[in-house]
Amino acid sequence: MRKFEKSKKLDYVCYDIRGPVMDEANRMIAQGVEILKLNIGNPAPFGFRAPEELLMKMNSNLVHTEGYSDSRGLLSAREAIVKYCRKKGIEEVGTDDVYTGNGVSELITLSMQGLLDSGDEILVPSPDYPLWTASVTLAGGTAVHYICDEAADWYPDINDIKSKITERTKGIVVINPNNPTGTLYSKELLEEIVKLCRENGLIIFADEIYDRLVLDGLVHTSIASLAPDLLTITFNGLSKSHLIAGYRCGWMSLCGDKSSARGYVEGINLLSSMRLCSNVPAQSVIETALEMEEETKKLLVPGGRIYEQREYIYEALNQIPGISATKPKAAFYVFPKIDIKRFGIYDDERFVLDFLRDKKILLTHGGGFHWEKPDHFRVVYLPEMEQLKFACSRLNDFLTYYRQE
Repeated sequence: MRKFEKSKKLDYVCYDIRGPVMDEANRMIAQGVEILKLNIGNPAPFGFRAPEELLMKMNSNLVHTEGYSDSRGLLSAREAIVKYCRKKGIEEVGTDDVYTGNGVSELITLSMQGLLDSGDEILVPSPDYPLWTASVTLAGGTAVHYICDEAADWYPDINDIKSKITERTKGIVVINPNNPTGTLYSKELLEEIVKLCRENGLIIFADEIYDRLVLDGLVHTSIASLAPDLLTITFNGLSKSHLIAGYRCGWMSLCGDKSSARGYVEGINLLSSMRLCSNVPAQSVIETALEMEEETKKLLVPGGRIYEQREYIYEALNQIPGISATKPKAAFYVFPKIDIKRFGIYDDERFVLDFLRDKKILLTHGGGFHWEKPDHFRVVYLPEMEQLKFACSRLNDFLTYYRQE
């Protein structure tokens, strides 16, 4: 009988947030085992609800959003996104520069497919959000990982970036606020990255999906606002900030000087047209959503759920012998370090698998974010406080006896 294998294009593509460990969790769930999932930033299962005004707006728009929109998206949505860009200090963007998507995920893949040929390189942070590396690879390019330094609050190592720029480098991915570390980059750091891009003619791919989930009164700076003379593609959306991940509502904005990228823009337009358009009912709430940030802000201040859970998980993890964590400043992830010598750990995927099987709690190993050493894992701190306390208690107990050697 003829056999059908997966495409060879997928040989080096991985997305371990939903990979083998998740497969094992699903197998256990199918057997009736209850699993606490701390692996995916999906607010809805943990009791977060979208603002009622947003739901009412979508409901009232349904009768008007039954057909396709322009391939870029509804004009009202794109106008609202341009207005939001201007609010962030990004002037060089118009409605024809905005593309809505079925989440940012679709647009990351589209942006890479439209640009890369075999041998082209894109600088991607380590750790990264793994879809970036996967999309570069799937498009035929090579993801070159630059190091983010935990000792420097997870900031990118500028010298490491410099050392990895070659004549084949077409762009750099900057994830700010960062997933998986939760760090927020300073304006000064972003200016250093812009300077490198200016000197080397690089496109900046700015993943800013968490820019409205910043804690401690800090301010997010859009890198595009610092680089009006460079092509910067800024990615954003409503999945996280407005708690509607399932609606798949994202966008990308082509900001800055686009004069040297006419061919690339043609490619983006072609790919955008091929998928007809993104989810139109979701597009219809963008304008309303971007005018109502106060609902999100309530979660981020003392007494707010995300703030209080961030405070707890940071303190609790650092009290576990052999675990240390840098305090996240945005989003809802923490990327703790584990003392691998203490526990004899040489395989981080095995570590999270063993923890899953023993304690019925699902984490993501650091290697899933293209972190080379087996000494980190990511925790999503969206579950309610009692669940987080339960998880930390289980982890503490597990590490009293766990050894890989």
